[in-house]
Amino acid sequence: MENYFKELDFSRYSSIKIGPKTEVLVINEIGDYPEYQILGRANNVLVSPNHPKFAILGEEFDYIKKEGDLLYVGCATTSGKLLTYTRNNDIADLEFLAKLPGNMGGLVKMNAGLKSWEVFNYVHSIKTKDGYIKKEDVEYSYRHTKIDTIVYEVVFNISYGFCKDKLKQFNKMRDNQPHVPSAGSCFINPEGDYAGRLIEAIGLKGFEKGNMSFSSQHANFLVNNGNGTYEDAVYLIDLAKSKIKEQFNIDIKAEVIIY
Repeated sequence: MENYFKELDFSRYSSIKIGPKTEVLVINEIGDYPEYQILGRANNVLVSPNHPKFAILGEEFDYIKKEGDLLYVGCATTSGKLLTYTRNNDIADLEFLAKLPGNMGGLVKMNAGLKSWEVFNYVHSIKTKDGYIKKEDVEYSYRHTKIDTIVYEVVFNISYGFCKDKLKQFNKMRDNQPHVPSAGSCFINPEGDYAGRLIEAIGLKGFEKGNMSFSSQHANFLVNNGNGTYEDAVYLIDLAKSKIKEQFNIDIKAEVIIY
C-alpha cells in the first residue's frame, strides 16, 4: 500500500479536542521522513496554529503477529486492540494498557506506563528504518526514550497468564481520572513527588482560564470544558511551571507535547 494524504481535524482527533484542520501524510512504506513530525493518536499532544508538517502511520502498520515466544506489533495498532489480543490469547503483563489510550508507536516512544508498569519492561526490540534494535541498545527511562527516528514495529517478550484482577485494578485507577477531554497527565512527576500535589499546593487545582482548567478531580489533568483554546491551555501550563518554580524551586517538565 502506498503513502497518501488525508485531512485531520485536531479539534476532533486529539484527546484534548484542540487544534486546526490540516493535511497529514499517511505512511504505509518504511522509510525516512525527516521533514515530518510523526503522530500517534494525539493523546498527549497539544497542536498549535503554527504546527510542523505531520505524518501518521497507516493501515500497513496495524497488525499483531505471534511467532514463537515473541509478539510482533505494528505501531499503528491501538493499545485497546493489543489488550484484547492479549486477553484472548492468555498473554500476561500488558494488562496496564487498559489505562493507556493511543497507538503503540506513541506509547513506545514515550515509554508510557502506569506507576511501575512501563512499556519497555516487556519490550524485546523495536523496528526502525534501519531494522531491528534490541531493547538493550535503546536509551530509555521513566516516560522517555532516546529514539529520534520512526518506530514501525515493537516486539514484546511473551509470558502467559492474563490477569483479570490486574485489569480490574487498572480500570479502577482510570475511574479516578476526569472523563472530559484532556491530554492525560499534564506534567511528569518530579523525583520523589507528584505533579498533582504540587499543582494543588500552588492553588491551581480547579483553576480556570477560559474553558480550560486544571481538573478539580485530578489536579495534574489539564481539561477542556468545551471549546477550550490553545492559548488558554498554554497559559495554564506556563502559569503552573512558574508558580512551582517560585514556590518549590522545581523545574517541572510537561508530559503534554506541544507542537
